[in-house]
Amino acid sequence: MYKAILLFLSLFLIFGCSTNPPQQSIPQEPFTPSSGGAEPVKFRGTLASHNSVRAQLGLVPLRWSNKLARYAQQWANHQAQTQNCAMQHRPHQAGPFQQVHGENLFWASPKHWSDGKTELQEISIGEVVKAWADEVVDYDYNSNSCREGEQCGHYTQIVWHETRAVGCAIAVCPDQSQLWVCNYDPPGNYIGEKPY
Repeated sequence: MYKAILLFLSLFLIFGCSTNPPQQSIPQEPFTPSSGGAEPVKFRGTLASHNSVRAQLGLVPLRWSNKLARYAQQWANHQAQTQNCAMQHRPHQAGPFQQVHGENLFWASPKHWSDGKTELQEISIGEVVKAWADEVVDYDYNSNSCREGEQCGHYTQIVWHETRAVGCAIAVCPDQSQLWVCNYDPPGNYIGEKPY
C-alpha cells in the first residue's frame, strides 16, 4: 500500500497587468485548441479519468493542454530540486512561479523494504485522479463545503464547470518519493462559488 498525502488550497487568483511575464514562467495565454495535444504515454488516461467524473454531472469534457503540462512540470521540477518533492502549491504572489492556474497535487512515498532498500512505487495517473475524485464523499453541495476535518478541493477542481483544459506532470526525488501536479484552465475553487 502506498501513503498519499493530499493538499489543496482554495484559490483566489490575482492577475498582474505586466506585459512582461517573469522569467521562467509560462505565458498567461487563454487555452485554445492549438495549445492542446495528445496525452503523453505516462499520462494516458488523464482525460478519461477526469472526464468520467465530469460526465456524471453533465459537464463539458476537458482537453489535454501541453502548455499546462509544461507549467505543471516546471513546478514539479522546482519542488524536486529544491524541496525534495514537498507538497506545496505555487505561491500567489508575483514572481517566477506565481500561481495563475488551478492546481491539484499528489505525493507518494517510496516503497520501503525490510532490508532497508527503497524503490519507486508504481502509480498511474488514473490512481492519482481517483484519489482526488474520491473526495466527493466529503463534499456537501448544499453548503458548498467539505466535511469538517476533510478535504474536497481536489474533487471540486476536477468538476469546476468553467474548466476546459488540464495538463499534468510528475517529478521523482532522490529518496524515490514522487510529486504529481495537474494544472487546470480556467481555474476553479473560488470562495463562495459552487463548482457546478
